[in-house]
Amino acid sequence: MIWAERLAAFSHPVAAICLTVFGGPAAYAFAMLHGAGNGILTIAKGTLPLALFGAAGYGARLGWLNAPARVLQAAAPLLFGAALASWGPSAIWLTAGVGLLATGALLLLRQR
Repeated sequence: MIWAERLAAFSHPVAAICLTVFGGPAAYAFAMLHGAGNGILTIAKGTLPLALFGAAGYGARLGWLNAPARVLQAAAPLLFGAALASWGPSAIWLTAGVGLLATGALLLLRQR
């Protein structure tokens, strides 16, 4: 199941590259890749901890793992808005970089 999480994390950087390389005509590809990654991520966020750590204490572990993500998710619009105001369209590279970091971290994980 870890491959799905890796795919989800990598889909946004690929979408960002398509958008910046091909411009407006690639907006549909960006939307589809980004949306598919988000859809996979929704399912994988619940199943990855189960696959990595097992069922014992699953609910508590999921809560601890998701708490920082929820805080960052709440701050994301403000942070991305500030990045857009400062860097303009180049702010997409910030989100692509975060996606690449997430992909790299997931590549370091090993499923038991």
